[in-house]
Amino acid sequence: MVLAMKKNKKRDVRNWYRGNEKYREDRFEVRNSNTRGDIPILHGDCDENLAKSLNELIAMVRELREEVKRQREEIQHLRSLIENCAGCQKSPEPLRESCQQYNPCFPGVHCYDTQTGIRCGSCPRGYVGDGINCKPGVTCAERPCFSDVACHDTVEGAQCGPCPERYEGDGKTCHMKNLCNEHLCAAGVQCTMIEQPPYYKCGACPVGFGGNGTVCHDIDECDLIEPCDVRVRCTNLSPGFRCEPCPPGFTGLHSGGLYAATFDYALQRQRCNDIDECADGSARCGPNSICINLEGSYECQCSRGFIRNSTYGCIAVEGMCLDGTICDKNAICKHAGGNTYKCKCKVGWAGNGFHCGLDRDLDGWADFDLGCTDSKCRQDNCVYVPNSGQEDADKDGIGDACDPDADNDGVLNSPDNCPLVHNPDQLDTDKEGGDKQGDACDNCPTVANIDQHDVDRDGIGDACDPDIDNDGILNERDNCPRKSNTNQLDTDGDGIGNVCDNCPAVANVNQMDSDNDLIGDACDSDIDRDRDGIQDSQDNCPKLANSDQLDTDGDGRGDLCDPDADNDGILNADDNCPIVPNPDQTDANNDGVGDICEEDFDLDLIPNYLDNCPNNSKIFSTDFRTYQTVVLDPEGDSQIDPNWVIYNKGAEIVQTQNSDPGLAVGYDAFGGVDFEGTFFVDTEIDDDYVGFVFSYQDNHKFYAVMWKKNIQTYWQATPFRASAEPGIQIKLIDSSTGPGQMLRNSLWHTGDTKDQVKLLWKDPRNVGWKERTAYRWLLLHRPKVGLIRLRIFDGEKMVADSGNIYDSTLKGGRLGVFCFSQEMIIWSDLVYRCNDNVPEAIYKELPPRLQKDVQVDYKT
Repeated sequence: MVLAMKKNKKRDVRNWYRGNEKYREDRFEVRNSNTRGDIPILHGDCDENLAKSLNELIAMVRELREEVKRQREEIQHLRSLIENCAGCQKSPEPLRESCQQYNPCFPGVHCYDTQTGIRCGSCPRGYVGDGINCKPGVTCAERPCFSDVACHDTVEGAQCGPCPERYEGDGKTCHMKNLCNEHLCAAGVQCTMIEQPPYYKCGACPVGFGGNGTVCHDIDECDLIEPCDVRVRCTNLSPGFRCEPCPPGFTGLHSGGLYAATFDYALQRQRCNDIDECADGSARCGPNSICINLEGSYECQCSRGFIRNSTYGCIAVEGMCLDGTICDKNAICKHAGGNTYKCKCKVGWAGNGFHCGLDRDLDGWADFDLGCTDSKCRQDNCVYVPNSGQEDADKDGIGDACDPDADNDGVLNSPDNCPLVHNPDQLDTDKEGGDKQGDACDNCPTVANIDQHDVDRDGIGDACDPDIDNDGILNERDNCPRKSNTNQLDTDGDGIGNVCDNCPAVANVNQMDSDNDLIGDACDSDIDRDRDGIQDSQDNCPKLANSDQLDTDGDGRGDLCDPDADNDGILNADDNCPIVPNPDQTDANNDGVGDICEEDFDLDLIPNYLDNCPNNSKIFSTDFRTYQTVVLDPEGDSQIDPNWVIYNKGAEIVQTQNSDPGLAVGYDAFGGVDFEGTFFVDTEIDDDYVGFVFSYQDNHKFYAVMWKKNIQTYWQATPFRASAEPGIQIKLIDSSTGPGQMLRNSLWHTGDTKDQVKLLWKDPRNVGWKERTAYRWLLLHRPKVGLIRLRIFDGEKMVADSGNIYDSTLKGGRLGVFCFSQEMIIWSDLVYRCNDNVPEAIYKELPPRLQKDVQVDYKT
């Protein structure tokens, strides 16, 4: 390899004439001795440089001669390699085939040897092919073509030329052309072949077209005849025409549209006549609207006092009643029965409805004077603390709820032993060590009675009143000392009068009532098929839920299941005063309501517009002055029971102690109910539960709305560790154990507890209540369809809406308030109303299966 590289390396002959190291003078020594035959190239007289150059030239020539020799040897070597390469040798010529050596022709076909090789002759008669491959076929010799048609033999057989003029076919078979197939006539025109030129004839143009058959043009019926109604678009077709259907809201001849290939006067022209949807009942105008027929349609115009809403149809005009009464812009109009309407200020506002002002503490009294004479127009005497009764003991214009010295006796409310009665001397002479009630306000000044109970409200406390119920029978001889019963009837002879005996037909001196359902254990079966909280043995409608147990005619059958509730001989369905006897059915104004109950449905002497329950004579106002205390954890003494104080004629409750869980439950019972109120925590101490209850049936069964301020684990881990989360909760209490540690921890715990509490809804915001902030709740409960709806407001802003919740476990019961370990709670401006109907907006959200079971409440 190195040798080859040396051989192939080019010689650099540049600057050969220059003296360099390679061709130095000492390489060719100058010989001075003359040799015979030599030409003397150097002479003593020659220039030394010339001699040097000649020597270098000679050396270079010799060098080139060697190089040429080497190149010649290399070329000769390459030539030898090429000549001896097998791939470069010329292939021998192939042997030429001959018919004698190899005959590829079809049997019977002659084989020829040619310069280009073997050639085969024609296939035998009856065969076609290239002489090598032959197959049976037709040849021109067999005259396969039509007369006068040229024939050509091919390897595939005979090929016939085109048919003669005026004929068509494949050349083998030809027949005369049918010119009618060439569509020489207009579309739809019959073509007939004839013998004379042009050999075809066109018939008449189709119906709806004009022309000579060869050319036809469409007749425009829409322009010439006008077959369609003027309200309908006519489309000319080819052929015929089309009338579109009559517009919506029209009917008549050919109202669904018309198509015809040509106009036939027997069909008659299309006619579209207006439909009067208002007259035929097809109009779908909602409540509070009037139907107005229009051409092709109709219009629903809202009745006076209503305005259209895209979601709910015609809704009451803000501030206007149907009778034209104008309410304040911050009020709503409410139907109070019959033709009576009233204005009510919205949540967050207070006043008489015609004048409304801001109400920051949500107690029903405006923050400033409204300048009108109505009592509800006065300024709130405690703007920042709810006090719906506006109590003001010292008449100084500052309400007791926010007056540090409510009686103005110089002693602050705490520790004043008569905070609402002037008594600077603070005298308390009770014989038994004092009851922390000064003599000036103590209804038993000489007998200790911390609770100050006074059943007959005569100013003399029960502890020192010889006739507590004021029925004329002294306590020691009265078989019902706390409930008036002059007849002293005692059916079971147990010494307890029937009116106060929780088992009037079963002797039970101890009056034990373990489940706090007002029925003694001795006769309590807990069998309640209709789940209304009234056991079957005492239920006047055991198969229909009627917690209120109304029985207008006193026949022992509840109004709900009594076909003639007032026993006036007129069935309820036909009676214009179903719960007031009026056999004459007098109705002077023909409004469907009898004259005797026109303004007072239940004849309780409270007009409907002021009556909280117009169809229940037992209930006409909100009143918790009489209540049942329900203790939900009676075990142990780590916390005390709640202390309830009632104000505003039973419409305000205050709970003052950090207590065990407990309820204050009123005695009025309800089926469908609207329950609203304001709650307010008047302290910065603690962060526990506040709320209220509804459908209370016993201490095992009730619904509760609860609100916790902060997250917290209950301090007693027995019987299980209970964790409370902040936020509003709605719970079903259906406890298998009733009051005790298990129910206590289950109430505290946010979530379900088996056989104790079920969480129906929790506010996803997880926001706790704030101290000294007023919150207004609006609860709707319709047990008939299992509907629960809760809304809570902070001022006029709604901060929570549960949406429609459905649970039918409990079908009605009593109402109350709830606390658990939280002191200084105010429940103010409490209002409950009987109501089985559903507000229109909520009604539209109900499933259809439930809508049929309730009526729309247009009053809300």
